[in-house]
Amino acid sequence: MLRLLSVRLFQAILVMVAVTAIAFVMFRFVGDPVAAMVREGATQAEKEALRMALGLDKPILTQFVDFVGQVLTGDLGTSFRYQQPVVSLLMSRLPATLELVIVATVLALAVGIPLGVLCALKPNSVFSRLTQATTLVGISMPTFVTGLLLILVFAVNLRWLPSSGRGDLVDLGFWQTGFLSLSGLKSLILPSITLALFQLTLIMRLVRSEMIDVLSSDYIRFAFARGLPRAHIYGRLALRNALMPVVTVTGLQIGQLIAFAIVTETVFQWPGMGLLFTNAVGYPDVPVLAAYLLFVGFLFVMINMAVDILYTFIDPRLRTR
Repeated sequence: MLRLLSVRLFQAILVMVAVTAIAFVMFRFVGDPVAAMVREGATQAEKEALRMALGLDKPILTQFVDFVGQVLTGDLGTSFRYQQPVVSLLMSRLPATLELVIVATVLALAVGIPLGVLCALKPNSVFSRLTQATTLVGISMPTFVTGLLLILVFAVNLRWLPSSGRGDLVDLGFWQTGFLSLSGLKSLILPSITLALFQLTLIMRLVRSEMIDVLSSDYIRFAFARGLPRAHIYGRLALRNALMPVVTVTGLQIGQLIAFAIVTETVFQWPGMGLLFTNAVGYPDVPVLAAYLLFVGFLFVMINMAVDILYTFIDPRLRTR
């Protein structure tokens, strides 16, 4: 267990060094920070003074070392567009994105796993075939098309749900949440369904495939021969062993949902980090882009480590390796 954590930690450090180098290249060579920050009509002397204040007159290697030092201390620079620290901007948008991703993930797991089990128990039934055909359509449809269709039906025609925004928020001091207000919960429904559809389909198909393989194994036949209850065989023996790849996919998908919720947040004007990134691309706000890249890289590394640790609880044999 300790060896596994040591190896994963070393790999995580290497990945973050590479991501930091890419973010530095983006921060240093995409656009001119001085041109974006100085006032109109600034003299050359004012531009040079700002360039020296930002440390852009130093050698590249020195700039990279300074950049790494700033990252380690939590200083990711100042947004060109908002003239605010990038960290505070990301933290103000983080609750919206995390709430959206949490709801989408719970929805995908709560629906995808039972559907996958049901389709595996009766793979040739009408229900199984219809479910697979429906999910195939869902996985093939682009996210923005799904979002626009949901808005058209439930927001424009039926007027049951809002089409944009987070609704009324409750300020908890360290967190602004929409979970504690009716309009906030209603605002979550359409974007979370849109974000969850692809993950739901993937989980359902993966659980179905793994369950079919597990149910055909010898130890499951032996369990039936011993007369064990079907609920015990399906739930404790078969499903537990079928969940290993699901844990991997779900962990990676959570990172992808946070990283690539850009389309969903843009369609629904959801004020999260994805919408902030979209606005930063159009400006371009390079410090925000670089900070977003670092945040997403760090997130993927942490999720991968959490998945590896979770493996040891699902399969105790891995604890001895």
